[in-house]
Amino acid sequence: MVDALKLKIKTLPFGTHAVECHLDESFFNDMEQTEVRRADVDVTVNVTRKSETTYRLEIACHGSVTVPCDRCLDDLDLPVDEEYRLNVEQTGNELDDSNDELLVVPSEWRELDTAPLVRDTVLLAIPMTHCHDSEDDCNADMLDMLESHRVETVHDDDDQPQSETTGTDPRWEALKKLREQ
Repeated sequence: MVDALKLKIKTLPFGTHAVECHLDESFFNDMEQTEVRRADVDVTVNVTRKSETTYRLEIACHGSVTVPCDRCLDDLDLPVDEEYRLNVEQTGNELDDSNDELLVVPSEWRELDTAPLVRDTVLLAIPMTHCHDSEDDCNADMLDMLESHRVETVHDDDDQPQSETTGTDPRWEALKKLREQ
C-alpha cells in the first residue's frame, strides 16, 4: 500500500500518471500514533511530469475516518473529501518544503515518497474539535459519569475562581501579592 505512493520520478515518462490505493488505520498509525481509530480512504495521486525536473502532484482523498468524540470518547465517523495540489521541482542539493505550493527536492533523488503528503492531507481534514453533532448523539452513560465528577466553581467580584469550601484559592492570593510589589 505505502510502496504504491513512492513515485519513481527519475524514470517517470512525460505526461500524467495515476496511482491509486486504499488506506486503513494502520497507514495513519504506523509513522506515529494518531487519533484515527479506523480509516476507509481511497487515494488517487496524479503526477504529471512536465519537464526533466518539474512535476505536478494532485492528491485526492475520499472516504471516512473514525476518531474519538471529544465529549464522550465514543467513535465519531468523519467524512474525508480533500484535494491537494503541489508543484515539485527537482533541483539543488537540499529539500525545501517551506512553500505550501512548491516542494523542492534534491536532484539526486530517484524516488519521491508521497505517503507523508497523503497522510497530512487526510489528517488536516479532521477538525480541531471533533464532537457528535449534539449531546443526544453522545454516550449517555459517559456524559452522566462526567457530570458526577464535575467540580463547581464560583466567581467573586474579580472573576477569579474560588473554591466553595475554602474561600479564595491561596495561589491567587500569592499572585496578587506579586502584582502589588
